[in-house]
Amino acid sequence: MGRFICAIDQGTTGTTVLILDEELHVRARVNEEFPQIFPKPSWVEHDLEAIWRSTRSTIARAQKEAGVSPEEIVAVGITNQRETTALWDRQTDEPVHHAIVWQDRRTRGRIQQLVDDGKEELIRQKTGLLLDPYFSGTKIEWILDHVPGARARAGKGELAFGTIDSYLVWRLTGGEVHVTDVSNASRTLLMDLRRGEWDEGLLKTFRVPPEVLPSIVGNAEVYGEVRGVEGLKDGTPICGMAGDQQAALFGQVCFNPGEAKCTYGTGAFLLMNTGTTPVVSRHRLLSTAAWKLDGEMVYALEGSAFIAGAMVQWLRDGLGLIGAAEEIEGLAASVPSSDGVVAVPSLSGLGAPHWNPGARGVLWGVTRGTTSAHIARAILEGIALQNVDILSAMEQDLGEPLKALRVDGGASANDLLMQMQADFLDREIHRPEMLDTTALGAAMMAGLGAGLFKSLEEIRDTWREERRFGPSMSEDERQEHLGLWREGLARV
Repeated sequence: MGRFICAIDQGTTGTTVLILDEELHVRARVNEEFPQIFPKPSWVEHDLEAIWRSTRSTIARAQKEAGVSPEEIVAVGITNQRETTALWDRQTDEPVHHAIVWQDRRTRGRIQQLVDDGKEELIRQKTGLLLDPYFSGTKIEWILDHVPGARARAGKGELAFGTIDSYLVWRLTGGEVHVTDVSNASRTLLMDLRRGEWDEGLLKTFRVPPEVLPSIVGNAEVYGEVRGVEGLKDGTPICGMAGDQQAALFGQVCFNPGEAKCTYGTGAFLLMNTGTTPVVSRHRLLSTAAWKLDGEMVYALEGSAFIAGAMVQWLRDGLGLIGAAEEIEGLAASVPSSDGVVAVPSLSGLGAPHWNPGARGVLWGVTRGTTSAHIARAILEGIALQNVDILSAMEQDLGEPLKALRVDGGASANDLLMQMQADFLDREIHRPEMLDTTALGAAMMAGLGAGLFKSLEEIRDTWREERRFGPSMSEDERQEHLGLWREGLARV
């Protein structure tokens, strides 16, 4: 009888489940999308029941596809879209409101009020984060203020808050366990980054009653046992958990300070391991908890670009210029340049290091000669160019250059985009065989928590590189692209 890990990757547009063996080879991979809800411009919501249905379905299908018995699955790991905010009834499991997604911008006014009240620097020092609608704190506050009776019920302990990791553990354990891990907790604006605990002053600032909060736990330990889920045996331990970007950092085995990765998903997320001491950025990057193992916290610097793969989806669904996301590479490669067209992917505001929540997307430099191919190429360039700003800020904070960048996520399979990234960053890009590194990181953590792996060194040996991309662009050409990019940024 074999021993396998079930890794649940609950993302912004769908849920993916992987079944992996002890050598971290994938035996099955199943994905299921679920609907996005857009009640108003800049509002983004999810139906929690749709997320739970997609999770149950993908677990059952993956177990069958892998050809293993539920008894052979000995550990469950979870990774999730971060900051997305859920509030549900502890007795019935019913959501009191749709989950408010990390991309949602409805609390911009409240954020500005907190800035005007002089709260930003204190919050940054405590949490490592900047004041932005991106994070969970003002989302919780909004639900409690706008759902009739919710604030009173929360104060009585009738409601539970969680990011999606918390919600999934709650449902997987039949409502017996209410926890979140340090990586997700560090994205709420409510956790003291150095202590790894909820902060009483922050709870008061965001008017969040402590009765709704989950317990904060580490990233590779047994949280609870599965109950009543098809494809998994009752009693299977849930023993690994991290927010998607921290899980990807772990999955890329960036265990040493200075090692970094960029994940290209709905957004683009660049994280660098900074060791056991948080680095407070001087360039508007985020300090965040990477993971906590055996009681020791490890931190990361993070730069987030809110829109990456979502820009390709917009080209497909909004403009209808491609029929499938994979078609953008061929279309963009059909022209030698974007012919002066610049795309700034700020459809949900600008993230690091600019932090402009009101920014709108820009397509600039269009002429009568502009074709769909030029627009497609400009979109890929924009996805890559926004990471130059992030990496530059990161290197200035650390005082030393990054030697190489590991990449993952769906869009990292695009060879043209990866070559652009190497050219614009002037750095080597290392792409692993396994691009689902968010799920891989969750599996690694679950394997540690279950005792399948004894050390980080043992896990490091499982990482396998598929291809490297080296910079091939002249410095003059690179500076020309960067100059056009800065002109585009000035127009958001």
